[in-house]
Amino acid sequence: MNCVRQHVAVLRMAACALTMLTLFIFAAGGALPLQAQTEAAPAVVHNTWTSGTPMPTAAFLTAVGVLKGQIYVVGGCTVPGGGVIADTQIYDPATNTWTAGVSLPTPLCDGTAAVVKNVLYVFGGTPSGSAQNYTNAVWAYSPKTKTWSSKAAMPTIRGDMAAVVEKNIVYVIGGNATDGSRLNTVESYNPATNTWTEEVPLLAGKAEPSVGLIGTTIVAADGYETSGDFGDNEAYDATTNTWTSLASDPTARNGACGGAIGPYMYVAGGYYDGNPDLTLTESFKLSKDTWKTLAPMPQATWVGGSAVYKGQLYCLGGATNQEDALNYVQIYQP
Repeated sequence: MNCVRQHVAVLRMAACALTMLTLFIFAAGGALPLQAQTEAAPAVVHNTWTSGTPMPTAAFLTAVGVLKGQIYVVGGCTVPGGGVIADTQIYDPATNTWTAGVSLPTPLCDGTAAVVKNVLYVFGGTPSGSAQNYTNAVWAYSPKTKTWSSKAAMPTIRGDMAAVVEKNIVYVIGGNATDGSRLNTVESYNPATNTWTEEVPLLAGKAEPSVGLIGTTIVAADGYETSGDFGDNEAYDATTNTWTSLASDPTARNGACGGAIGPYMYVAGGYYDGNPDLTLTESFKLSKDTWKTLAPMPQATWVGGSAVYKGQLYCLGGATNQEDALNYVQIYQP
């Protein structure tokens, strides 16, 4: 019996020693095994730009959409007025890597894109790089089948327009006509029925506007008008089918990188007469109807691709004012 008691006492002393050793390790700042550790997430640095891995093929006037957590950059031009490609370049923000996707059935430049229910839609543009060859074609890409299919054509042939989604309806806004005029045309596409509806036009015709959805309001800022760049800024209410005028952008420009994040519309870079190499970044707060200047882009660019993903603005590719294609990936953290 005494032996048993002594054995139990020894075990208790060992357990106590182990506990004291553990406390000592914590007190001394020692580390537990890796599986017991949790690393703190890096702090978000606001109003800053970072760079991603460059695009495999430099291009501008691309059609861009976010599909299943990846950014699809479709088509584009590689040289002024030509070099049109059908490539689909896919950027994964999580791994900062690029992969090649299924190419469009035809080369395309000056188109625009939108995503509804995990299907990527590409609208209009030109297969040759010439405005005289603008099309009203609509292509849809399904990641499930990895194929492109043709959809109902837009009522209006055009390029250099913008697209935004509200309640699973795509609104295609503005653009250039084949005769070079700037369009105030707004047409909506319903993917569920594969049909188009003509909506109330913009208050001012413009090409290459920056668009975004703030709440249930579509904001269309800036663009190129027949007489030149202007800072026209408008809001569209799909429920009432009306456009209202907003505070103009202090910097009139076209072809900027833009998108809405939370209550703000962001516009970066672009082009305007007298200062073609813009790095200027601004935000527009819809509820206050005011503009604010932010940290500039690292690299001036215009007519590049734009995407919003997980609260960040991605500016992909674009061109210099001489229209040399760029492959930069510039990421803005509000």
